[in-house]
Amino acid sequence: MGGCDVIVAGGGPAGAAAALVLARVGRRVLLATGAAGDEFRVGESLPPVARLLLRDLGVLDRFLAECHAPCYGNVSVWGGADPVSTDFIFDPNGHGWHLDRIRFDRMLRAAARDAGAIVIPGTRLAGMARNGQGWQVALSGSTGASEVVSCRWLIDATGRAAHVARQAGAVRTRDDALIAFYCRFRQVTGTRADRDSRTAVEAGPDGWWYSARVPSGERVVAFFTDVDLVDKPTMLTRAGFATGLLGSRYVRELLSGYTAISTPRGVDAGTGHLDAPLGDRWVAVGDAALSFDPLSSQGLVNALFTGLTAGRAVDRALDQDPVGLADYRSRLAGIERAYRRNREVYYAAEQRWPDRPFWRRRTTGPPPGSPRESG
Repeated sequence: MGGCDVIVAGGGPAGAAAALVLARVGRRVLLATGAAGDEFRVGESLPPVARLLLRDLGVLDRFLAECHAPCYGNVSVWGGADPVSTDFIFDPNGHGWHLDRIRFDRMLRAAARDAGAIVIPGTRLAGMARNGQGWQVALSGSTGASEVVSCRWLIDATGRAAHVARQAGAVRTRDDALIAFYCRFRQVTGTRADRDSRTAVEAGPDGWWYSARVPSGERVVAFFTDVDLVDKPTMLTRAGFATGLLGSRYVRELLSGYTAISTPRGVDAGTGHLDAPLGDRWVAVGDAALSFDPLSSQGLVNALFTGLTAGRAVDRALDQDPVGLADYRSRLAGIERAYRRNREVYYAAEQRWPDRPFWRRRTTGPPPGSPRESG
């Protein structure tokens, strides 16, 4: 394989969006998808505003043709015991969507490939070194075979791991130790059909619960808490997850007539950021640059936006125009400031358990010694 203009490490929405943008303007782009594949992902929702980003990426019609499940609003049990609903009926962008993440990610990668990107499934960045014109990158496939490819720019779309940025010397800081435990549920045959398409969020003494009905008809349920506030091995069993659900009321009632069909899993869900989202011939996108508490519902929107914006910035940088990169850095800083303000407001709205560690940490700032991750 010859050299290319850009290698994108990571085949999630941020990486695919960046590759799509660059390929569409004629850049030679290689998208190394990493572990991206057909493994189930936590059910995620797109808010109505995502319609604008999908349009700007040129994939809105393609997305709509896939018939992801509509989401007509949210219901929250937060700051009090009674559910409060927020409908999207007055949103100028229409309804949101509950996604089949496997299908959504595949669609974006296929759009990048159709635009001319070289998409290599199951390939990860195994090493990188600078050369006179950019980078020499070792790519490792699922069989263990590796190949060295040269490129002028690298885009880090490797998620919270931020493999590229950290190897380039960037430092990632985590604000908290939030973790998500999630499990899938299916309705028992003969029970009344569940037609509630809203996203549900319910606060509890040691964290909060989330549930959404995804396009398969299953319900995804997740519990968010700090890793030191829970017995992780217990929550990773069906019995332990079921016991945890006893602390919920609204979400537990949503599961009436459902049975668990998966073993619970745990994933990092905390807020984190790089000390610099870009450097000499590299830039980070999506969770690699800035990861959000899922309460914000910004994760996928951030992935699409940063992939789109960084792709455009790198295209300009390849023509020796640095303005796009400066604008990207400025936009990320603005997003982070707004996110932190909103997160503070959201958590401050729940005052029922002010002395519980989970809530106290979110009203008094990060605990001392918030972890930093260097290369």
